Amino acid sequence: MNRQTASYDVVVIGGGLAGLSAAIAAAREGAATALLQDRPVLGGNSSSEIRVTPHGAGRFHAYARETGIVSELTIEDRASNHEQFHNNGWTNSVWDMTLYNLAVQTDNLTLYLNTVIREVHLSGEREIAAVSGHVLGTETELRIEGRAFIDCTGDGTVAAMAGNEWRMGSEGRDEYGEPHAPELASGDTMGSSIHFRARDTGRPAPYRAPEWAAKYDDPSFFYKHNRKPHDIQAGYWWFELGTPWDTIHDNETIRHELTRHVFGVWDWIKNKDPLTRDKAANYALDWIGQVPGKRESRRIIGRYLMTEHDVQQGTEFPDEVAFGGWYLDLHIPGGLLAPTSELPGASEIISPYGIPLRILIAKDIDNLMMAGRNVSVTHAALGTVRVMSTTAIIGQAAGTAAAVALRRGIAIPDVPERAIAEVQQTLLRRGCFLPNVENADPLDLARLAEAVVASSEGLLAEVEPDHSAADSLDIRRSQWVAVRGPLERIGMWIKNEADQPQELRVELHRSQHIWDYEVKGSGTVAGAGFTAEPNTEYQPLVAARLEVPAGYKGWLYWPLEAEGDDQEGFPDEGYVRLDLLGTKELFWHHAASVQQALPSASELEHGRLRSHSDGRTMSFAVSPPQPVFGPANVTNGAARPHRAANLWRSAKGQPLPQWLELRWSQPQRIGTVELTFSGNLLQDHNRYPAFFREPDCPRHYSIEAWDGEGWRTALEIRDNYQRHASHRLPEQVVTERIRIVVHETNGGTEALIYEVRCYEI
Repeated sequence: MNRQTASYDVVVIGGGLAGLSAAIAAAREGAATALLQDRPVLGGNSSSEIRVTPHGAGRFHAYARETGIVSELTIEDRASNHEQFHNNGWTNSVWDMTLYNLAVQTDNLTLYLNTVIREVHLSGEREIAAVSGHVLGTETELRIEGRAFIDCTGDGTVAAMAGNEWRMGSEGRDEYGEPHAPELASGDTMGSSIHFRARDTGRPAPYRAPEWAAKYDDPSFFYKHNRKPHDIQAGYWWFELGTPWDTIHDNETIRHELTRHVFGVWDWIKNKDPLTRDKAANYALDWIGQVPGKRESRRIIGRYLMTEHDVQQGTEFPDEVAFGGWYLDLHIPGGLLAPTSELPGASEIISPYGIPLRILIAKDIDNLMMAGRNVSVTHAALGTVRVMSTTAIIGQAAGTAAAVALRRGIAIPDVPERAIAEVQQTLLRRGCFLPNVENADPLDLARLAEAVVASSEGLLAEVEPDHSAADSLDIRRSQWVAVRGPLERIGMWIKNEADQPQELRVELHRSQHIWDYEVKGSGTVAGAGFTAEPNTEYQPLVAARLEVPAGYKGWLYWPLEAEGDDQEGFPDEGYVRLDLLGTKELFWHHAASVQQALPSASELEHGRLRSHSDGRTMSFAVSPPQPVFGPANVTNGAARPHRAANLWRSAKGQPLPQWLELRWSQPQRIGTVELTFSGNLLQDHNRYPAFFREPDCPRHYSIEAWDGEGWRTALEIRDNYQRHASHRLPEQVVTERIRIVVHETNGGTEALIYEVRCYEI
């Protein structure tokens, strides 16, 4: 055998989205990094071998999509990929190559594919010295030494071999009192899945299942137990098997059994189901996955065990380094072998919540971290943490923290106490979002600017209606309204289809942030939590009952000055939430287009709202116009809508180019300018079409510096579609004024910028 040894600062084992993000983050922070992956492609469950589309908080919450390395990848994929990933089974190799391209062009990163780790070598009882394994197809034994290790294997293989404590199965309800924990503890885990892809051949495509395929003949198995074959071209998440098999040691048995069931279900779709067989007549199986995508196996115990309570209550952690927002997606043990595939937590929308660094730091091994579905959480909490967009930003946090620890010369377990501010500020600078942390980077010169001015400033006044799209007001519907100052009047475009007047109830609520979905509760929202058992009414700031005339269609105005003298309780700046509730004959029209930073919601069940994940805005008008899109927003510490709009937008109707300018009282030495633009926050990866470029994102822009007599172009960028950009200027400039000029967008009519940062080097 060929034997090789190499040494690195950070060694990441596992090349899914968590591991890839961890490795790139560590390398970008200056650590010599190795990424070891046991497959020939990167991406894990998202790769073309398994084809699960990445999901996260953006699926359920407008403006909550995960950013950082994962959004850099997904934006690049959408701009260059000819395939839209409608659902599981659609991913292609273009996505694989997008991941591979970023990995191989990242400085300080060495990639080892097809490398299976078989042994962990310890130095003492609490430190890993090296890992060793075999490179498939090369007859090569490999020993990789490191100073810090990150287990992103999914199964927690490295941590388990190193002797760190781990759990597998489900905690009983008596251990932590989690509402979604089973009554009794067990070894049950969520199962694994494989997917298929079918293609329209343009002619009849007969299908005959093999004799060993599973047999399906009962329609109720599919249509009464949440297994509807909704898309005959690809899927499905409910192709799932786990219990009674072990998702690690019985992986090959599970793969074979899943294959039997895929053939059997396709036979049902093609030949037996009266609802699908005609539609599927010309379709043929084109691909069946043979690498099971795992949902759950080992969970490695860290310096903190995160529970369902932390998720539901929105615990604010001092060491917050990531966030989640997927629902408590806990699948029934047994999958296809269970009586039903109903999802117990599917209707329980969870507001975005913070994730602490301590669940990424191994309890028993001092130089080991983990990222992915093997982090330190209970089975119940794993239901929301495990999705790939969430694990990707967890991976970026782990890689960043490891690099910071090595740079500072401190032990990884000491980072939450001694270096958490540096980790958090680094993540924000790299384009990530933390719900409870804002930019306080002492090196950011933009924060020192005495004035931020612009060529024009958009005001929030009237959001024009879409005359062809409206929602019935038979349930509560809500619109977040950004404010900066008092309101005298607010209007809504309303249609009454009845032949008699209808009553419309209108309310304005103070809203802590755009994911404040509470209708009932204590009147205040702690963190991002939801009061599951409210006992007092959440009183609106103002409320009224308006009469809508029979057959009316148009603006309906609510004069707020009549509701009180001083509007006590209104925020000076931030959001109020406009709630409407009427009858099934009353309709509230959508806005003519999505308006950045102005999301809406509807009532999911009594007392709880659900954000429209498509980011839609409802039609409304406010008077006086609100100056919520001012240029000073780009240095306020937040880079997306959250507690305020946090966005500069040029005035509507003003042609491009438009510019934004930072001014200092003394000359500044500026070598790097970093920008966060609008877009790519509203929906998950699979909701965006092929060759998509965010229309509001600048395509052509320039950075200009004032030289005392005029403006000099320091850098010009063309063909941009990325949301976050860091530009090292060709040469450092010394100036009192920096200007960002937006010459052209990817289709939008205004210039929009969320954040500007400036650094000396």
